[in-house]
Amino acid sequence: MARIYARRRGRSGSKPPLRKKPPEWLQITPEEIEERIIELYKQGYSTSVIGMVLRDCYGVPDVRLVTGKKMTQILREYNVASKVPEDLQNLIKKAIRLRKHLELHRKDLHNKRALQLTESKIRRLVKYYKRKKVLPADWEYKPETAEILLRA
Repeated sequence: MARIYARRRGRSGSKPPLRKKPPEWLQITPEEIEERIIELYKQGYSTSVIGMVLRDCYGVPDVRLVTGKKMTQILREYNVASKVPEDLQNLIKKAIRLRKHLELHRKDLHNKRALQLTESKIRRLVKYYKRKKVLPADWEYKPETAEILLRA
């Protein structure tokens, strides 16, 4: 868990077990997993929800171990991946919700501060994704056009 106002993380926390190859008891093939991922993504599920569905319903502990590719790589191969990364999308949705709340409740100082912190996280994440060339260099977050951004 990260600190609220600092970018650092604490030392404690659970870590997934270190595995190099998929478990022997897994019956589903990598091709079937890729089909399920595409099917679930087209139904409107996000990548994190798809991972939980695969874990709980199909017994897939880690997509990358079984297929050799990350889930976003699989989605890009089939040309269905979103242009905006999921973590950035979630932050933008949160900022939109906070803005709508503040339109009704202008004196809500706690949520005003929460909006400032959220938009600060968005700016940091955008800077990171531009540096890693996940987003184009001219990509910009504007609060006024954020809702349109998510629909595209």
